[in-house]
Amino acid sequence: MTVFTSNWELTASEKSSNSNNQLSAPFSHSSIALSGRSFHSLLTLAHYRVFDSQGNSLTLNDLTEHINKTDVTFLGETHTDAVAHYLEALLLEMTWDQSQTVSLEMFESDVQYVVDEYLAGLINEEHFMKSGRSWENYASDYRAIIEFSKKNGIPVLAANAPRRYVNMVSRLGEESLHSLSTEALQFLPPLPYPEATEDYENKFRAIMSAYHSMLPKVSRTEKIANPEREEPNNRFIEKRTTEDPSIDEEAFQKMLAAQNLWDASMAWSIASHLKEHRQSRILHINGSFHTDYKIGIPEHLKNYLPDVTILVVTIVPSYEFPHFSEAMHGLGDFIIVTDANLPPSY
Repeated sequence: MTVFTSNWELTASEKSSNSNNQLSAPFSHSSIALSGRSFHSLLTLAHYRVFDSQGNSLTLNDLTEHINKTDVTFLGETHTDAVAHYLEALLLEMTWDQSQTVSLEMFESDVQYVVDEYLAGLINEEHFMKSGRSWENYASDYRAIIEFSKKNGIPVLAANAPRRYVNMVSRLGEESLHSLSTEALQFLPPLPYPEATEDYENKFRAIMSAYHSMLPKVSRTEKIANPEREEPNNRFIEKRTTEDPSIDEEAFQKMLAAQNLWDASMAWSIASHLKEHRQSRILHINGSFHTDYKIGIPEHLKNYLPDVTILVVTIVPSYEFPHFSEAMHGLGDFIIVTDANLPPSY
């Protein structure tokens, strides 16, 4: 179960760390002890550092002040980073009010009604997880977000495109979407969705080229399609604009269109909600690849809602923790560096 505790005290070592780069006052602290993983409850201020885009040291309070005055905040994570999940639950607890909405990559738009039924207390958790097609790491990593939202009446958007349609685009191309029924199209952004920008294509090509050369063939497709699941150091791959002759261009363009569909779909889900609920603030959680450098979902969201205000927070697990490296410059408006030497969450 999710345990939220308050009025906690820092240990001596935490107080020392706090004096350098953390909160200046106590706050309501979230211990995420899920599915018997008591490790989560041991996470403390000592396991992360907060910086601005240029590497200047900040506090979590600095970040929450920006979240509270921004329409849409993106929290970009590595999906197995235990500290990232701790921080996501903590930031939600610190910033939520009656205008807050949570948006998640981890649930697909065709199960929105299932999410709504669970939040309303109509169905039990077992049926929610099964019918909602929750990720395998739901219990350890995302349950805290859902349970806090349920307890406090916070809407949750199942923001992502149904995986079956993303897979279809990766095999048959974007034009195959036009063969879908009207019922199916309601779960996708309006067609044609905007093409990937040059910066996004270059980033995706660099990732794909690197994995194509480094990974066994049996695992390439999954890992390319989910770049934010990879080891922390693999995320910082030098951008390349030249084509790698070992990559089939037609196959690449289909995979790019599929990746781009994920981003357009999440942006459309957010935009649609904001159009109906103009006073909402949205906290969206996604794999960092979708929002690094404000490329991906933020670009699509600006297409749909040009006047929306956006904040990108990139949470980076690093084996060089607590240092801010040159490769992290500009990843987001805020960069939170976490300790990659800790055990993965799942």
